[in-house]
Amino acid sequence: MKLLTVNIGRLRPNARTDGPNGLSGIDKRPVEGLVEVSDPGPKGVGGSGLSGDAVGDLRHHGGSDQAVYAFAREDLDDWERELGGRTLANGVFGENFTTQGLDVSGALIGERWRVGADLVLEVTSGRIPCRTFAEHVQEKGWVRRFTQRGVTGAYLRVIEPGAVRAGDPVEIVHRPDHEITAALQFRASTTERTLLPSLLAAGEALHSEALRKAREYTAQQG
Repeated sequence: MKLLTVNIGRLRPNARTDGPNGLSGIDKRPVEGLVEVSDPGPKGVGGSGLSGDAVGDLRHHGGSDQAVYAFAREDLDDWERELGGRTLANGVFGENFTTQGLDVSGALIGERWRVGADLVLEVTSGRIPCRTFAEHVQEKGWVRRFTQRGVTGAYLRVIEPGAVRAGDPVEIVHRPDHEITAALQFRASTTERTLLPSLLAAGEALHSEALRKAREYTAQQG
């Protein structure tokens, strides 16, 4: 298991973003050399966990629970085939880390990865597609298609900061004792809301917004 590329975005125009001045950092591209990764701080204040990576709309993106977004190269390859052979470069889904040999969407909430020598990350949730993502990818019905497939990649928080580069190994150093994956959390938050109570098994490792929604739904259902 390894980190194929580290992808950084700068602010570029996006016709459907809610970011200031119509700018978004979703267009991420591979970079060479070491990139520092640390906790960016709470959502609304902190942006990306990667040094030099831009976030256009701090209300909806970035922050501690979404410090890093990872997506598997194998899943990009599957999308290439589904999209008729379209080439999808690493970073095209707005992911900071493009991985190889790792089941990213199947990762457990609270699962921890060591990337390189020092960086330790913890899986918090799947990624819910938005209109900014759809505008960037430029495929008809993209939000619906991405949602139906349910291969979401994973957001991660920073447990121990560190510097990483393309080619670094990725090691799973902790797996929690439950069965709540990033993909299951995504389904519970989108198409199968009756699954929301099951997310409580992941506890505080879950993205804080997802945990709040799971608790509210469970309380409402008695």
